[in-house]
Amino acid sequence: MTDPYNPETEGAKMSFDGAMSYTDYLGLDAILSAQHPLSDANDELLFIIQHQTSELWMKLALHELTEARHQLAEDDIRPAFKRLARVSRIFEQLNSAWDVLRTMTPSDYTTFRDALGHSSGFQSFQYRMIEFTLGNRNPAMIRPHAHRPDLMARLEAELTQPSLYDVANARLARAVSIDLPARDQATPHAPDDCLRAAWEQVYRDPQRYWDLYELAEKLVDLEDYFRRWRFNHVTTVERVIGLKRGTGGTGGASYLKRMLEVELFPDLWHLRTAL
Repeated sequence: MTDPYNPETEGAKMSFDGAMSYTDYLGLDAILSAQHPLSDANDELLFIIQHQTSELWMKLALHELTEARHQLAEDDIRPAFKRLARVSRIFEQLNSAWDVLRTMTPSDYTTFRDALGHSSGFQSFQYRMIEFTLGNRNPAMIRPHAHRPDLMARLEAELTQPSLYDVANARLARAVSIDLPARDQATPHAPDDCLRAAWEQVYRDPQRYWDLYELAEKLVDLEDYFRRWRFNHVTTVERVIGLKRGTGGTGGASYLKRMLEVELFPDLWHLRTAL
């Protein structure tokens, strides 16, 4: 019989008095004590953890999108590709989270739904910030954060700067020598014939415009994963609450279905018909 494995014999540190440990570095005491169910329902912990972990992934997505936008604005395009690809993978993780939540049945959810009050994912500041950063901007969506002037100020500030797609289009305009169409930065991106034709030029000659061609595909990939996240959200809501209104007062599934029609980078999708 072999002796029990002793990691200390291989040099593993075993004493952490006065030294940083794994728990210390990750702040696990704060993270693992941040779940406070308001009912005795077993599935409320699942509901809380699924949304908390999603918010952590969204924090990383915002970090990567902000840096990618800065890199694109500074013509540091290739490092931005890695960050955009990472955001797509983050949304793949967010998609998988719905699979876990869908193990909760309608009967499970009704045991604690009243405890949520009017709280709703509709009020997620980070989700709204992601949408604003990508270009889906609606000043009315700031109002649910009026009770938090700090968050409201950050959303208002985001509306004053170019979105990720604005920055990508600015780079496109310089490469193919067009004037960017004037637009209100606080509004969503709408299809534009001039931009569609310019991106089409890139797709018709990818060897000449390879960096822009790759940028366009990275953006389409990101929106692809984002759309899947929205679709899985709708499916999960329908599966759990049917057509009832959301806790935050929205139409629930009906509201989410309208969001499926939103195009973040419309010209990149519309050009495909002409190719």
